[in-house]
Formats: sequence, C-alpha cells, structure tokens
Amino acid sequence: MSQTINQYIKSIILIAFFIVFTFIGEAQETDYHGFKCLNFKFEGRDAKIVFPSNAEKSRHWIWRARFWGHEPQTEIALLGKGFHLVYIDAADLCGNHDAVLLWNRFYDFLIREYQLNTKTVLEGFSRGGLYIYNWGSENVEKVACIYADAPVCDLRSWPGGKFKGIGSPSDWKQHLEKYNLTEESAKDFKEMPIYNARKLAEARVPVLHVCGATDEVVPIDENTYVLEKTYKDAGGKIQIIVKEGIGHHPHSLKDPAPIVRFILSNTSPELLDEALTFESKMAINFRGNMDNCLIKFEKEKKGRVAFLGGSITFGSGWRDIVCDYLRKRFPSTEFDFINAGIPSTGSTPGALRFSRDVLSKGTIDLLFEEAAVNDATNGFKPEKQIRGMEGIINQAIRSNPMINIVMLHFVDQDKMADYNNGKTPEVITQHEKVADYYAIPSINFAKEVNDRILNGEFTWRNDFKNLHPSPFGQEVYFRTIKYFFETSWKNSTAIQQIPKLLPNKLLDSFSYIKGHFDPLENAKLDNSWSYMKSWKPTDNVATRSGFVNVPVLEATKPGATLKLKFAGKAIGLFITSGPDAGILEYSIDGSDFKAIDQFTQWSRQLHLPWVIMLDDELTEGKHTLVLRVASDKNPVSTGNACRIHQFVVNN
Repeated sequence: MSQTINQYIKSIILIAFFIVFTFIGEAQETDYHGFKCLNFKFEGRDAKIVFPSNAEKSRHWIWRARFWGHEPQTEIALLGKGFHLVYIDAADLCGNHDAVLLWNRFYDFLIREYQLNTKTVLEGFSRGGLYIYNWGSENVEKVACIYADAPVCDLRSWPGGKFKGIGSPSDWKQHLEKYNLTEESAKDFKEMPIYNARKLAEARVPVLHVCGATDEVVPIDENTYVLEKTYKDAGGKIQIIVKEGIGHHPHSLKDPAPIVRFILSNTSPELLDEALTFESKMAINFRGNMDNCLIKFEKEKKGRVAFLGGSITFGSGWRDIVCDYLRKRFPSTEFDFINAGIPSTGSTPGALRFSRDVLSKGTIDLLFEEAAVNDATNGFKPEKQIRGMEGIINQAIRSNPMINIVMLHFVDQDKMADYNNGKTPEVITQHEKVADYYAIPSINFAKEVNDRILNGEFTWRNDFKNLHPSPFGQEVYFRTIKYFFETSWKNSTAIQQIPKLLPNKLLDSFSYIKGHFDPLENAKLDNSWSYMKSWKPTDNVATRSGFVNVPVLEATKPGATLKLKFAGKAIGLFITSGPDAGILEYSIDGSDFKAIDQFTQWSRQLHLPWVIMLDDELTEGKHTLVLRVASDKNPVSTGNACRIHQFVVNN
C-alpha cells in the first residue's frame, strides 16, 4: 500500500513537472541593467521577469507591453525601488482579443508563481497602448495605474492613417486581419482605447501620458487628446506631459522622475523621495548683487523702475504684479514706473530707442530687460542679438553706474523645443554672453517653464496657454521674480551704493551703444515722398499703439528716392510694415544698390513696427544713404509702400 502511494506521488510530481516545463519552458538567467532577468517561454512565447535586489513589501510590478528594453529609465528606477518588471511577446496579436486572453493567462501565472501584487502598473509605448487599454479595460480591478507613452489610442489614426497621421499601410492590413475588420467596419469599431478607456475612468484608474507635441506617427490630437476627453467625461483622472518640439521619438523622459513619482504615488507612496521645493526648477543666474536699488528704495524713499521689451512686457500681467510687489515691499517709497514695452520689438529696436523711451524719463534705478522672444521670432542673427542687447546694457550703465538690471528670457514653444532636443536656444546663448560680460543677473523662464512642464507640474496647453501667458503663467513669472529679489536682498548688509564699472572694451565693437533716432527732416526727398504729420492707415488693418497719428515719411510709387547724410557705424529704418509694404533698394557712400524686403509674415494682418538695419558695420564718420522704392514687390504684398517713422543710427 505504501509503495503504491509513493509511486502515485512520484507520478503526480512528474506530471506537474512536465506540465510546468511544457507551460513555461526552460528558463535562462541574464542581466538587465544590473538586475536578475529570468527569460523563459510561456505558451511558446518569449517572456521575462526582472527581479529587484530587494522587493518592496507589496510586491508591486510594472508590465511592459511592447518594445522590450527601449528607453528603460523608468523601469530601472522602479526596480531600484523594489518593483518587479514583466514582459511577454505578443507582437503578432496587435493587442486584439487573443492578446487580452493571453495576458489573462500570463497574469494568473505571475500572481500564482511569483506572488506579485494583484494590481499591476501597465506601461505601453506607441502601439503598446492598444495592449494596456484593451486588457486593462477588461480587468480594471487588476490595474493600479497606467503609464502610456505616445500611445496608439485609435486604430484609424495609426496604423490606418485616416486623418492627418502618416499611417502604415502594411500594419493597417495586419491590424484589420487581427481584429477581423474591413475598411468599412473599422469606421465604427469601438474596441479600442479612445472608447474602452471609459471603463478604466469609471473605475478611477489614474493615467499618465507622455507625448511629443509634433508626433506625426501617432498624432497627439488624434489619440491622447481624444482619449483624454473620454476619460474626463467619465470622471477619470488623467495627466498629460507634452514635450514641445518632439515627435514620436524619443519616448519617455530623460529624467524619469515625474513618471516614477506618478507610479509610486498610486502604488507605494511611502517610497517617494522627498518632494523638491518649488524653487528647484527656477533658472536664475545670480550675478552681481541688487544692493544699489535696495538702498535707493529704502533710504531715499524714491525709485524709478523701467520695463523695456516687447508685447509680454507691454501688456498687463507680470509687470503690473511686480509693480504692486515693489509698492508693498517698500510702502514709504515713491515709485515712478515706466512701461517701455513695444509689441513685436526686440533688442535692436530697444537699443536704438532706449534714449528716447527710457533715459529721457530720468535716472533709472532698476531696469527689467527682455528681448529673447522677439529677437528669435523676428529673425535677428546672433551677432545682432549681441549688438542690440549690449547696446541696451551699456547705455543703461553709462547713464547711471548705480543702476541695477535684470535680464529676462521669456518662454515660447520654439525655445521649449530646443531644450527638449538638447540645445540651448541661440538667442539665450547670445544674451547670456552679454549678461555674463557685464555681470547682470538673468532669469531663464524658457528653461524653468519647460522643466516644470516635463516635471508634470502644469501644462502649456491648459495652464500657460501661450507665449503671451495666461494669468497662471503671469503668476509663474512673478513668483520667480519675487524669489529672485527676496533672495538677493535677504542678507544684504550694504550701506552705500557702489558704481558698476564698464568693461575696458565692448563685447562687439559694432554694438549699438550710441543708438538713437535721427530726425525725418534730415532727409532730402524727391517729389514722390510725402511728410505726413499724423499718419494713420485707411485699410482698416490693425496697428500698434504709438505708431498711428504720428509723423512718417511715406512713398507708395516705385522709384521714389531720398538721400540722408548721417554719422556713425550703423544706419537703419524704423518703419511700419503693413499689407502694402514694398521692397527697398539702398546704396551707402556710392556702393552698388542692395535690395531689402519690408514685408514680414505678419504684415497681412498688421501695420507692424519694424526695424531694418541696412548696415551696422560701417567705419566711424560721415556717410550718405540713398534709398529708393523698388519696382519689384513681395508676391503677397498689395503695393510698394514705404513708411518711415525714424532713421536709426549708431554714432
């Protein structure tokens, strides 16, 4: 009897061994970024499980849907926190119903054999989105949270290419077959993430998407944004981190901390690292000190503060909030605030109009200068960016050696794209050269805002909204400026102002340090030019404040010619470029005529204030400019007009 029982037990063990061996195959151990990886077969498919050095107490795990080993930084960080990592190759199933059934069986196996947490973290890159949402929607009670990266959420977008996405004909054919669809039935197909995500939302499963703003393969507005609406309409919580200037690749984030933080917050919050302070993402360069204006405000009880820049300075917002802050910070001080912002203008116009728009108002104690947005969007070359910015800073210090200056770099999507592609925006590089040369503090909002968006703190689309920031964005600017001042003044022991010394030589010998306007009356005109004391357009096209009902020299016919004698290293024109702006031809000191087009990308909608530098590398001394209206014009322009507000020189 005993022998019979022993034989029975041995038979059972052999059968069990045979079943397990057949089920998972022979396992091999490999290294996965310093962690033990078990590679085996499950139902004939490649499968993997990676073990942490020390498993966290709840045995949480992340399930990679596709593209094993690609951009693994999130997984490596979670393995370090004690998570397990699993994968099964189901690429041929395209995330269809058979894939869901396979995942069901693999899930049961993992829970049984490795005692993993009954709730998993789903991770889907690209087409992996089909797997995590199709399985997750059928197993909502088994999902802790979802991290999806540029995920496919609508088969018609990818691989179908039925909208603006480029699609993939071969993959489309495969997916139609795997989902038992036709071109016609696919139009109304509902078993895909943009629809079935509703089940996860109703179950309150948290979701994070990380996407490239310029993804042409899986466009964000055809996939993630559609799913986002489904999710929010169903009461679910979804967070989206958008990488400006990034396409379908690279996936993930260079620093996976925001992804890891999201996952840990929804699984093991006790494993979260200590939260960083809000100041950690600020990009402030504390050059020099701000003692001079502090002394002036506190001791003399007077202060003149100027704001020079473009439309972000001109409009209400951060500037007004800073003015209120200074009034409250120094309640007994009498302030004179100067708004010298002019929309669409950068550092070159700023240097040339600085004496008129700023210095003419009196001695400036504190100057805010911003030009990074317009210097870039208006196409000023790197050397011009230095010449304009150095012109402003040099003039400011010469006018008052006790002045304090703060240089600001505001954010736009192009700058964010540069940072996301591993580059510092050219205009910020050039402006920072000037700031460093003159020891001027600077605040790089472009980097701060981009870093904070990648950190998941807020979004460009819903929160910041535009390069002309929403009230939320204006507060972001102010909060950093306030922190800059409070930090700069916190430990100040200065008792008297110390003058700022100018460098022995210029950073660029052609910088506009003596930029100013020459009167229109200095020009010698032919009969085709008119001096208009109070010009305003008659075409109902928009204008800029300060550039209507003012004097201009106007010519509208080809061949109109003027001559101007001037002295200095540079000559240019401050014009209004509207829908009828023409091409100009010019000669300096008898040189061959050169042509320059006044028409800009904005001229059709706006009579735009615009500075054209004809030459800024002349020898110091007297020169003669001959300017005429060309017979050619931009194909988009409606005329040949030239309207000159000022002649600009640098002498």
